Amino acid sequence: MTIQKRGGNIVNPFNPNYFIGYVNHVSPQYVKVHFPSSVLLNKNILFGEEFNGGLIGNFVTIEGENYGFIGKIAELDLPEKERLSLSEKAFQSSDFHPTAKVEILLSFDYFESHKAQRSLNAFPNIGAKVYVCAKKFIQQYVMRFGQKDEGDELLLQLGTLTSNKNTVVRISQQAMFGRHCAIVGTTGGGKSWSVSKLIESMKQNHTKAILIDPTGEYSELAQAGNSKSTILGETSFFSYKKLTIEDLFFLVKPAGRVQAPKLLEAIRSLKCIELGIDNEPQFSEFCNNGILTKKGMTKLDLERYCYKHNNEIDNGLLTFEISKLEQQINAECVWDTDRQNPLKFGDKNDTDLANCTSLITRIGSIRRTGVLQTAFGFTQMEEELNDLTKEIDDFLKDNNTYLLRIGFEKIGFESQAREIVANAIGKYLLLKARNGEFKTNPIVLFVDEAHQFLNNSVVDEYFASASLSAFDQIAKECRKYGLFLCLATQMPKDIPVGTLSQMGTFLVHRLINYNDKEAIKQACSSANAELLSFLPVLGAGEAILTGVDFPMSLTIKVDKPMIIPDSKTPNFVDILKREQTRQPVIT
Repeated sequence: MTIQKRGGNIVNPFNPNYFIGYVNHVSPQYVKVHFPSSVLLNKNILFGEEFNGGLIGNFVTIEGENYGFIGKIAELDLPEKERLSLSEKAFQSSDFHPTAKVEILLSFDYFESHKAQRSLNAFPNIGAKVYVCAKKFIQQYVMRFGQKDEGDELLLQLGTLTSNKNTVVRISQQAMFGRHCAIVGTTGGGKSWSVSKLIESMKQNHTKAILIDPTGEYSELAQAGNSKSTILGETSFFSYKKLTIEDLFFLVKPAGRVQAPKLLEAIRSLKCIELGIDNEPQFSEFCNNGILTKKGMTKLDLERYCYKHNNEIDNGLLTFEISKLEQQINAECVWDTDRQNPLKFGDKNDTDLANCTSLITRIGSIRRTGVLQTAFGFTQMEEELNDLTKEIDDFLKDNNTYLLRIGFEKIGFESQAREIVANAIGKYLLLKARNGEFKTNPIVLFVDEAHQFLNNSVVDEYFASASLSAFDQIAKECRKYGLFLCLATQMPKDIPVGTLSQMGTFLVHRLINYNDKEAIKQACSSANAELLSFLPVLGAGEAILTGVDFPMSLTIKVDKPMIIPDSKTPNFVDILKREQTRQPVIT
């Protein structure tokens, strides 16, 4: 039969020449197929097309009354009585009757076949005919994979089907990133190629992307046209004045009872200095060298000034001179009231100062720690290095640049500097998203080696921990704001369950670890046992593409990107070659 599509004919999915068997068992997720003859399992070349009809992972079509079905062969088996007679001679002279387990992927209407659906309103009947799926038929679905408005969406070219190298996989960019995306797989599975390929396609679609690159392997990609690269600690820093008070707490880890309140008061006082409190007559005698001394100050006057400038003081940012913070905490250690005049602050409180000594020492140590200086510019003048937040703002305004790579290769691993600065970048973009800056110009934030930055927490001296949650918040609330997240990791089990469950699209390369596979199974609604069983046997560059906006899962071979990331494994043979070419030393 030939299925009619409005506007013309399409490929017949039920070509008698491609017949392989009959349905003999039906369940909600899969059917079993009986092959009348083992000859139908042999490799055939029909009408110029090559099919592997009985091989694992091949597509088949199944006839129904009002709907047709596309499935994938997951298992092959022989009846018990025929297994006993297996031999080389029997295969040549006898006929066997294998069975196959076929996972149902989607259904299609005979008269609206371009409208595929995953939810099955009907099921094949016992005795329904099963056919090898012609490549041209499956291609018409793959070519518009995830599209909601045909011909009116941006497409990403990823690669080809593993079962048919001639079928190009082009998917909707909206479907890929519209509900966030995760690229996972073990080392050497091809994650870096996939990230590069996606960014290349996005640049062709004039879509902006920010890439957090922890190792520097994408530096060449960012040197290509319409791209920009910045290296933290070398060409830029994330200004501490754009950090939040919560970020400062992550860094200095104040104890909750005494140190945290004194730190907050010190921040408040330094912000008053920045706002010009020293120009007010009633405060001039209490301001000395950028420090606000509270001893003898009228409390009501200070509260009135703070209330007047409430918006600037309570903006949550570190908009003050951080080099004065240690001295200001010292100045905060006074009695709350004076014995002779309760309306004023009292004398120095030695007990509070003793309790804050470790905090003061820790702040000084952090300001002088090399890795934190280079990351946050504690001792740098803004004109000496570029402020990363300014570079991000300039990138968002530049209509001719589509990729900003933020390199972490010069940032060390000590003091949790990488985690805190990455969290600060995420929080900065989160704030811009909440302000509606990406509503009309959506952007994708790529986080490579995401397990380094997510599911992390900092612990203070009293072993109380605080989570770095910026990326978790982006995943949970920023879809509607136009800020989309794409995580790449080799350890999905180390990604918070709440974050991973928000990923609507998964590009899964080879996975072997049981816990990693279980993490994908729990987070992805379409990841069933049949799908997970293919993960350990995927080759380099092969991946399973699945998601809520896709009618079925696809096993694809990702194309080689134009610029290959620097993720190649060093070769031991190179050592021998260098030794062989080394000239002997003449003495």
